[in-house]
Amino acid sequence: MNAMFRRQMIDYVEYHRDPRNGLMHVLGIILLFLGAVLPLSLWHFDAFGIRISLGAVLALPVLIYWLLLDAALGAGILAFAVLFLSVAMMIADHVHGFALWALCAALVILGLVSQAVGHKLFERNNPSLLDHPAHLFLGPMFVMAKLYVALGFTPSVADLVTPGGSPARLASDHLQGDQHSRP
Repeated sequence: MNAMFRRQMIDYVEYHRDPRNGLMHVLGIILLFLGAVLPLSLWHFDAFGIRISLGAVLALPVLIYWLLLDAALGAGILAFAVLFLSVAMMIADHVHGFALWALCAALVILGLVSQAVGHKLFERNNPSLLDHPAHLFLGPMFVMAKLYVALGFTPSVADLVTPGGSPARLASDHLQGDQHSRP
């Protein structure tokens, strides 16, 4: 994990301390992802015998970005993305016209409401995205790190997302580690 990603995660965690907000983010991120890729699943093509949607093609750059930030977390997100892209294509195969667009709108609205409720009701703060637009891409990494910790895995960011991991202490430890590693 690079130092920039670690600093961003330390900052992101400050906005996401309450576990109930974390659950709202899991729900919100899944709904938002499905809502975003659902209409893009209407357009697809075959490559090497596999049906690939426009949603998968457009998701690929951010999936590569997450893999580069942290390979273990990125691999977990990639696995879930494949699952949710497949679900979106199945829905697009069976739901058409206005119903598909209504479902897409409902998923996006429910995803945004879920995250807003998590922040306003449980954290009592604004979403980090408002202060740091780049945090849009950290939500899935945060959620995956929390899932890994819950399953007993120790991803490279586990110390950032576990209770008792004070971002101030972690940032201090990180800076001291950087100083010790310099010649």
